[in-house]
Amino acid sequence: MSSSSAASGISPIADAAPLSLCAREPFVPADRLVAEMVPPPRFDSVRFATYIPDPNQPSQTAAVGVLETFAAGLGGAHAATAKRGFLGFGKGKAAKTPAGPRGVYLDGGYGVGKTHLLASLWHATPAEPALKAFGTFVELTNLVGALGFQKTVQTLSGHRLLCIDEFELDDPGDTVLVSTLLGRLVDAGVALAATSNTLPGKLGEGRFASVDFLREIQGLSAHFRSLRIDGDDYRHRGLPEAPKPFTDEQVTKAAYATADASLDDFPHLLAHLAKVHPSRYGALTDGLRAVCLTDVQPIPDQSTALRLVVLADRLYDREVPVLASGLPFDRLFSEEMLNGGYRKKYFRAISRLTALARDAKSLVETA
Repeated sequence: MSSSSAASGISPIADAAPLSLCAREPFVPADRLVAEMVPPPRFDSVRFATYIPDPNQPSQTAAVGVLETFAAGLGGAHAATAKRGFLGFGKGKAAKTPAGPRGVYLDGGYGVGKTHLLASLWHATPAEPALKAFGTFVELTNLVGALGFQKTVQTLSGHRLLCIDEFELDDPGDTVLVSTLLGRLVDAGVALAATSNTLPGKLGEGRFASVDFLREIQGLSAHFRSLRIDGDDYRHRGLPEAPKPFTDEQVTKAAYATADASLDDFPHLLAHLAKVHPSRYGALTDGLRAVCLTDVQPIPDQSTALRLVVLADRLYDREVPVLASGLPFDRLFSEEMLNGGYRKKYFRAISRLTALARDAKSLVETA
């Protein structure tokens, strides 16, 4: 019996034992990485009309208007001919020469609906899906790793729009890579849109002091018109506090009672993530209806923490509930981590895992 299935010593109450993330080592071909550059399942049906601005935050309503106009403007330009002009935020004709920002950058805190708006822009842009790409910053760098730089440029240059969610720069190497890539795509006439929790000109603060790094940040900043979106985290608006962790027995029982659920010991899962490239974390969750974790403990180091952030993003994208015992999710990361250069990533992970923990409460109630 595996360590995860033996967590509480109870007998299976379903025909099949739960799945295990630790038993999965998925292979993801490069063409799948390209084909999957669309809004995640959680955002399949979102549109500008389904975004509900906070009446106390006028910047949210303003952002919707700007993005609707931006999407409409893309209808008259094709990437193959966009070098001759770029449609901006108004209704005017294409300029004779590209001038000013070539995209829009949504800046705001956690849970103000930035990804909702970015996905809505993707859906609203009048082009077939094959001419639009949507992915996280990490997924974009993984695509370059899988295809190579020149092939990535060739693949994306025919697109009308590239949407980049959670735009974050964690090391100078990625900074130079993405800066160069976006510059090539802008030259090819590709419109850009991105979200992040930090303004483009501030992305490197608190992480690196390299003059070259800061110069690359400023170069990226010039590609975007920044839109500030103020507001509170909608995942906590009017909602109860994050549920307390359940017992090992409750989690294990729910895992056996839920079809297509996984059950893993948290420390073992963290060790397994080190053996799987983050580009494969999406495939790691294929077919799962729930993730059940026993013995959640503090994250031991920053490398492990960053891998967990990527997994949390993939689970949130796919709306996979997370049921856990042990430590509450808001105590995963140390104070040092939460005060360091990657604090925005860690707060995002806490916010998303908390939301998925709420979604998982019904698994215990029906087990």
